[in-house]
Amino acid sequence: MQILISGSLAYDRIMDFPEKFSDHILPDKIHILNVCFMVNGVKEQFGGTAGNIAYNLALLGEHPLILACAGKDFDSYERWLRSLGLPMSGIRCIQEEFTAGAYITTDKADNQITGFNPGAMRHPCNYEIDGADHSGTLGIIAPGNLDDMLRYSRAYKERCIPYIFDPGQSIPALSTGNLLEMLTGSKLFISNDYELEMVMRSSGMNRSELLQQTDAIITTLGERGSLVSTGQGDEKIPAAIPETVKDPTGAGDAFRAGLLKGLVLGKSLLDASRMGSVCASFSVQCQGTQCHKFSQEEFWARYSSNFGQT
Repeated sequence: MQILISGSLAYDRIMDFPEKFSDHILPDKIHILNVCFMVNGVKEQFGGTAGNIAYNLALLGEHPLILACAGKDFDSYERWLRSLGLPMSGIRCIQEEFTAGAYITTDKADNQITGFNPGAMRHPCNYEIDGADHSGTLGIIAPGNLDDMLRYSRAYKERCIPYIFDPGQSIPALSTGNLLEMLTGSKLFISNDYELEMVMRSSGMNRSELLQQTDAIITTLGERGSLVSTGQGDEKIPAAIPETVKDPTGAGDAFRAGLLKGLVLGKSLLDASRMGSVCASFSVQCQGTQCHKFSQEEFWARYSSNFGQT
C-alpha cells in the first residue's frame, strides 16, 4: 500500500543556554525588551512533521511519499532521506527560500524560546495524486502548508482515498470552515488533548458531534497513553514503556507512523494504536526527532512485552 504524507520538512537548530532566561530579563522593562543569550553551541537536526513520520515509517520497513516543499539548503536533508530509501518525487524545491527552520533555545530550567521560519513551507507542494490507486493508498494530512492541507483533503475525498486528519499546530491558522471541511469525511482525526479542545472550541462541537464527521478520533495523552473514540465508545491505550526517557519531542509523529503501519497491515484501529504507542516509546529514548533507531525485531519484541502477541 502507498502512504502519502503531506506536512512539513524542517531543520531543528537546538541551542543550550547554561543559565536561566529569568536572570537576564528585567520584569519592569519588558515593554522595551532587548536581550542576548550566549549559547553553548548549536545542534542541527532533521525535523518537520512529514519528515519525522516518514523516518519512523522507514524504520518500520515502509517507503512513504513525502508531499512538502524544501529550500535551497535542502542538500543534507535530501541525502539523509535518500539513505533511508525514501522517494523524493513528492518534494518541491523552492530555490529562493530556505527550508523551514525552528531555532530552539533551552535554558537550564528547561524553559524554551523558539523562533520558526516557515521558509519554503510558505509555498504549496502542488504534487498531483491523480494516479493514486484509491484501493491501495492511505494519506495523512499533517501540519504544513495550509493550501496543501485543504487541497489534499479535497483530492482524497474526490478519489475515495482514506486519510488521517492531523492539524496539530496549524489549528490556530485554520478558519473554522476549513477545519471542519478537512475533518469531515476523514478516516480518523488525531490530536493531543489540548488540540482537541481547540478544535471543539473553534467548531462549537463536542466530541460526540465531531464523531459524526469522522470515523474515529484518537487523542494522544503523552505518558498517559492515548484514547481511541468511535461510535461504539472509548478505549484507552496505555503508553508503551521505554527503556529511558530523554526527550518527548517527536513522540507524536512517531505514534502516527506506528498507527499508519498498523493500518497498512490491516490491523484493527486499537492494535494500530498500540503500534503507535510502541513506536513513540522508542522516540522518547533519544534527544531529537530522527535520532532513535530500532529493528523490526526490537519493535515487535517491545510490542509483545507491553501488549502481548498480535
